[in-house]
Amino acid sequence: MTEETQYTRKFRKELMAGLSSLVLLAVLARAGREMYGYEIAKAVKAEGEGGLIFKQGAIYPVLRSLNSLGLLESRVEASAFGPPRRYYNITSDGLQALNDWQGAWKDMREFVDDALQAGGTKHEYQPTA
Repeated sequence: MTEETQYTRKFRKELMAGLSSLVLLAVLARAGREMYGYEIAKAVKAEGEGGLIFKQGAIYPVLRSLNSLGLLESRVEASAFGPPRRYYNITSDGLQALNDWQGAWKDMREFVDDALQAGGTKHEYQPTA
């Protein structure tokens, strides 16, 4: 595997910033139960074929944001091992958002696929001497 360039890392970071909410809502909806942050992180990692797609620490701000929007609900429970755990569950508004965002993602994916198949990636840039 070749090492990623700074441009590819930046591109991946920007993509994940936009898609992490969709992924986290999907994980919680599929689980059908409340989960705490580390469980969610493990589920996200298990779904990414190339390993960890985004860092575990990046999940928590997104969960808090989704919670503040009312797309998730949360509660804190004491843990026998370590600090208290915050459990998250998807709300009915979260399920509706997930449904809407899946449609938006499908439309966007088709748009990008069409643009790429139109010849945008067939030619590699050849600098002139």
